[in-house]
Amino acid sequence: MIELRSKLIEKYHAIGIQGVVSPLRICPLGAHVDHQGGLVTGVALNSSVNLVYSTNKDGYIKIQSMDFPDEEYFHVDDVPNVVPGSWGNYIRGAVLSLKRDYIIKKGINAIISGKLPIGGLSSSAAVTTAYLMALCDVNNITLEKMDLVYYSHWVETDYIGLKNGILDQASNILSQKNKLMVMDCLTDQYQIIELHPSTPTFEFVIVYSGISTALMGTDYNNRVDECKVASWLLNELNQEPLPNLKQAKLRNVSKEVFLKYRENLPGRFARRAAHFYSEQERVIKGIEAWKQGDLVTFGALMNASGDSSVHQYESGCPELITIFETLKQTPGVYGARFSGAGYRGCCIGLIDPAFKEEIIASIDQVYPIKHPNYKDVYKIHFSAQDDGARYYTFKE
Repeated sequence: MIELRSKLIEKYHAIGIQGVVSPLRICPLGAHVDHQGGLVTGVALNSSVNLVYSTNKDGYIKIQSMDFPDEEYFHVDDVPNVVPGSWGNYIRGAVLSLKRDYIIKKGINAIISGKLPIGGLSSSAAVTTAYLMALCDVNNITLEKMDLVYYSHWVETDYIGLKNGILDQASNILSQKNKLMVMDCLTDQYQIIELHPSTPTFEFVIVYSGISTALMGTDYNNRVDECKVASWLLNELNQEPLPNLKQAKLRNVSKEVFLKYRENLPGRFARRAAHFYSEQERVIKGIEAWKQGDLVTFGALMNASGDSSVHQYESGCPELITIFETLKQTPGVYGARFSGAGYRGCCIGLIDPAFKEEIIASIDQVYPIKHPNYKDVYKIHFSAQDDGARYYTFKE
């Protein structure tokens, strides 16, 4: 943060500098169910997007990224349209999201950094939250945490057009260090689960595949629609009133109805529903394992989640599957699964930190040989848990 502060002063001659630490996140259990109103878990990592900023009283947004060459520049009264693939979409969306309910007169001069590693850790949610918090600060807007979740979620769904649930934003904003955040995505109620005091020391490994295709270019939205269709078909088979397809969610259909009619569902829709209902069971069992400090059981549930993501939800790519299968067989790894949507990006694992060298060696022996196109870009990181997004005050 100190380095970013120096760059902000150098570039914008800024005074009154503040900061935001907005952590990346993972979802240990609850894969691909948030958009169906399911139960999900999340933790924040001690890897983060960092933003330093000062007030621009004239209403201009001036942001330099440490990870991209161009500067984002516009006025809050003249927000540009979405530019596909542009990192500037998130600050544009953040301004528009707040302007739905608040008068935004002041902008920010800012430096932002935190591209490690992009795919699957919801850096987009972390970036958006950081921008929203900075804009709220300079415009004297106070938001509750759940309101911040909703404003951040609007940016990705309504402005950018991704059909995701609120898992990313909730994990980024609500998480607490050494605790498990559990969100009911149907009611938006959440709870923070304490870690059992006798739990062995653990960390997470994040293995970046080298593939960072944006979600809008994957089957992510197609899978969301397939889940909705599965829900709609189950309602029809059970002779229930049919909801609007846009509002249809598997969470609104009981597991008993699914078990009764699963054989009547066309193949892909049966598989999507099977993943949803089995994943809900894994989340419930995982909460109990966390409370008991049972990392072996929790890890086994992560492995089962990963297997279901491959075979039932049919996400993944050959590169991610290689990492997943390798981690499952590596000593010191309790469990693993894809992170995020699972079409590119990262695979995560719950690990015993005493085995870090063995885990690195295991990946290095397999991945670059099977996938030589990515032998120079894949990366292995280790991370502990951290608190959710927060302001950072510099000591003078």
